[in-house]
Amino acid sequence: MNILIAEDEKDIRNLLKLNLEQEGYSVLAVKDGIEALEVLQQEQVDLAILDVMMPRLDGFNLLRKIRETSTIPVIFLTARGEEMDKILGLGLGADDYLVKPFSTGELLARVQAHLRRNHDYIANRIDNPLSKLTYGNLVLHKDGCCVYKNEQLIELNAKEYKLLEYLMEHPARVFTKKQLYRAVWEEDIFYDDNTIMVHISHIRNKVEDDPRKPQYIKTIRGIGYKFEAQS
Repeated sequence: MNILIAEDEKDIRNLLKLNLEQEGYSVLAVKDGIEALEVLQQEQVDLAILDVMMPRLDGFNLLRKIRETSTIPVIFLTARGEEMDKILGLGLGADDYLVKPFSTGELLARVQAHLRRNHDYIANRIDNPLSKLTYGNLVLHKDGCCVYKNEQLIELNAKEYKLLEYLMEHPARVFTKKQLYRAVWEEDIFYDDNTIMVHISHIRNKVEDDPRKPQYIKTIRGIGYKFEAQS
């Protein structure tokens, strides 16, 4: 597995590289976002660990560039621990957000979990027969991991797609935020309400005619969310 590290602090970059290599990963370490883009264009990368505050191209804008072409797992590792920074990072398509100072053990556990889930998800998609889910003007193609609205492709990142797919597979069933997190992220230990809320908000902005009055993804106050099947 190839892991990209984009971190401008040399000591942290070297520490991450050393620990990941000791776990058997191949590590590509760079000091800014521009170098990271060059690596992504030249090498196969299975997961990226990004700092936010980097010269030339910061982590948020780097992630925007990554999500134009790739759904690889991305973990932010940054000193910016404000809630709005975390919401922004997750909203841009990050799979995880870890604040410095950090536990090396926790980071390694998250890396392993994201790589495993991404590998299993791709494998399951290959093994599953072609199928699609259709509700109203939404069509989800499982074989291509894509969603269309009124025959127009909807751009979803990997977690948004998985979350929408899970809801569409269980129409009218009410899920708590924690149940959705467990189903899509496949873990409880790092559960965070904001993660689900941000992803649901972004999905609504993309699939609903009026996100303020959603017809598909309904909020069940005090409980969670459900997908309303439209005929």
